[in-house]
Amino acid sequence: MATQDTLEKPIEELESVVIRLAGDSGDGMQLTGGQFTRTAALLGNDISTLPDFPAEIRAPAGSLPGVSSFQLNFSSRDIFTPGDAPHVLVAMNPAGLKTNVGDLEDGGILVINTDAFTKANLNKASYQTNPLDDGSLARYRVFKVPITTQNAKALEGLEMSTRQAERSKNFWALGLLYWLYNRSMDNTVRFLEQRFAGAERATILEANKRAMLAGYNYGDTTEIFTTAYRVRKANLPAGTYRNITGAEAAAMGFVAAARMFDKPLFYTAYPITPASEVLHEIAQFKHFGVKTFQAEDEIAAVCAAIGASFGGSIGLTCTSGPGIALKSEAINLAHAVELPLVIADIQRAGPSTGMPTKTEQGDLLQCMFGRNSDSSCAIVAAATPGDCFYMAMEATRLAVQFMTPVFFMSDGYLGNGSEPWRIPASSDLERYTIIHPTDPATFAPYRRDPNTLVRPWAIPGTPGLEHRIGGVEKADITGNISYDPHNHEKMTIMRNEKIARIVDYIPLQEVYGDPEGDLLVLSWGSTYGAAITAVHKLRDQGASISHAHLRYLNPFPKNLGDILQRFKKVVIPELNLGQLRLLIRARYLVDAVGLPKVQGLPFKVSEIVAKCEELLA
Repeated sequence: MATQDTLEKPIEELESVVIRLAGDSGDGMQLTGGQFTRTAALLGNDISTLPDFPAEIRAPAGSLPGVSSFQLNFSSRDIFTPGDAPHVLVAMNPAGLKTNVGDLEDGGILVINTDAFTKANLNKASYQTNPLDDGSLARYRVFKVPITTQNAKALEGLEMSTRQAERSKNFWALGLLYWLYNRSMDNTVRFLEQRFAGAERATILEANKRAMLAGYNYGDTTEIFTTAYRVRKANLPAGTYRNITGAEAAAMGFVAAARMFDKPLFYTAYPITPASEVLHEIAQFKHFGVKTFQAEDEIAAVCAAIGASFGGSIGLTCTSGPGIALKSEAINLAHAVELPLVIADIQRAGPSTGMPTKTEQGDLLQCMFGRNSDSSCAIVAAATPGDCFYMAMEATRLAVQFMTPVFFMSDGYLGNGSEPWRIPASSDLERYTIIHPTDPATFAPYRRDPNTLVRPWAIPGTPGLEHRIGGVEKADITGNISYDPHNHEKMTIMRNEKIARIVDYIPLQEVYGDPEGDLLVLSWGSTYGAAITAVHKLRDQGASISHAHLRYLNPFPKNLGDILQRFKKVVIPELNLGQLRLLIRARYLVDAVGLPKVQGLPFKVSEIVAKCEELLA
């Protein structure tokens, strides 16, 4: 079922294309987008994706809150974002059109499933008139396609109900896109054959294959499409690549880190969007000694992880913002007793329940300060989906080497988004040695390393190493319960100084562009892609602008203050109301300018460009 090498219609070469699919949450937009993404990755394109889910488990069909969309940017050059404005929008129903057409670029391709534009569906989407007839879509290249009808014709003769047959219309649309962008269907056929293997699923398999081929042939044979398009493979660094989401990368990073320490990994979680994807991924690695525990609540999950670390495993718990709030007392327990604990925070839009399926960076101050008393915790944050692998490893390394809780911060945009990821060789990953004390004559539970202030990690059951454990203040060296005021002050200072000394064990901050100039864009987390693309664009125009992206947020890299002083202005784009800006202004007395956004959506490159142009002017 391969595509023809030479199509009868002309093929136009494009550098990159942004496609968005939008429809009801039951229309299979995520599956369709995922399959196109896999095919693009196999063909060697650079890719970046933005899945967008409805917050309701099952919103009313055809309603505006029930729209599910998937955006993909695939390119023959290096890209960092899913794109600002789609070049192509496939709208499976009126609600999908209404909620997404405003983002489509002028002159963009708009493929509409006309069969769904019934009076009832138009009313659900709050359309007063039919947009197919009222001229409101005149600024786009509109292709009116009866997708549902064409799909039904392709499936004639199969023993399926009308409702069952309709479920294949997403593959009909996928076939059309494969023709439009000169893609092979072979990879998706193999996917379908694996997913629907077995005689009892033969009809479903046949329906989806027929639907996809029919969509492909429709593009090839009808007169409405006069041109097809081609995006050639990108010139990526040599290596073996796979398409990876942030959730997949984080799961593999945590497992790899445990292997590098030669320690069992104990993963605990209570289900919460969007963090549950990490649980789904990490549960597949039982053959690597990973144990997963789905607890009855957030508090039980983090306490179980602390217990695992006390027993000699690497304790890891994963949640989102509301779960961090519930875990805070137990995180402080891990800080007080000084045990390794990794807390993965896959952020979402808040406060409270907020918008569970939308992205935000609103938890930075909570991770930094959200515990009673003075109890600093180390914090790292991933920049891209693939970077989740490396920063998950870093969070684990710091937690074990410094016997402390460490936050790994990601968000829904990174967790669900994907990109090509070059698979590292195991020999490229650093192995670590843990020395557990065994000699009772030299052991003291709070005798610290003079350089790092790290206390020893004694494994329960080691003869002669019995010691007290718990949240009540301990005496220096002996670990006995102590209410001495001077001892409490000393222990509080040392616990926090230990975190500060991590600065000597993390990389220096790098700067893209000139080391000094008119404007520095300082970003963290998932804002990386939009920020670096904006700086690229402005530097190409001759602007005096540079970019620094923070992956270590507590402590900050030791040279960050020096970098900030070398620029006339600093702007900080972040998906919150200015949390990193508050920290930077307080720590370095730099009058940084904020660019806040809290819409549940990632930054567009144009938004950062506009702010930078304003400051440079």
